[in-house]
Amino acid sequence: MIELEANAGVAWLRLNRPEALNALNRLLTGALEETLERVAVMDDVRVLVVAGRGRAFCAGNDIKEMDAVTPEEAEALARRHAALMERFATLPQVTIAAVDGYALGGGLMLAAAQDLRVASDRARFGLPEVTLGFNPGYGIARLLDIVAGGHARDLLLTGRTIHATEALRMGLVNRVVAPPTLEASVAALAAEIARSPRGGLTATKEIVAAIRAGGRGREAEGYGASLRTSAAARERIREFASRKKR
Repeated sequence: MIELEANAGVAWLRLNRPEALNALNRLLTGALEETLERVAVMDDVRVLVVAGRGRAFCAGNDIKEMDAVTPEEAEALARRHAALMERFATLPQVTIAAVDGYALGGGLMLAAAQDLRVASDRARFGLPEVTLGFNPGYGIARLLDIVAGGHARDLLLTGRTIHATEALRMGLVNRVVAPPTLEASVAALAAEIARSPRGGLTATKEIVAAIRAGGRGREAEGYGASLRTSAAARERIREFASRKKR
């Protein structure tokens, strides 16, 4: 259900339930939980790309499975999914969602859990839960962080599906590219980020997470710590200074 490959500082994680539009059932949820624990200790990986096989990024929770669970089981699964999204957000690697096709419900929230989002022109986003009679089970606070409040409420309360270009105008995605170029565009972005030392990337992610949680970012402390502990940072500074001098 999960494909994971890594090369040159970049790992690709692909959801592989194309016949079910990569919907999040309990088996796929468990596979994602296990895979993320593997990724978290891959010290040679600086960037993680999350994508889906087939014609969807992720269609959200598996409705067929939800129809058979009790309210208590549904709540427990929503809590697992919320923890899963938070685990993506707290990985030491920079994460990028490569969205092609549908990103609906939990699939939209999965994309929102990543640091950056690149969509193909055929990507579609939506939160149809309200049209089915229930609310999104997780991720609303993160969506409100990413998308201006009025646009987020539009998605949450109408349940409508939007095109990638509207998602770009809302700020939900960072870039929109032609479908045939999506993988190459994301690979180039990931490679660009992966050229930076991992320490600075991880520290910056931690500062952003702290500020989002209402705490202090401690930017100055992190800046000093980088210079104390990172040989790579010192070397980059020397190289930059040498180029400026020349």
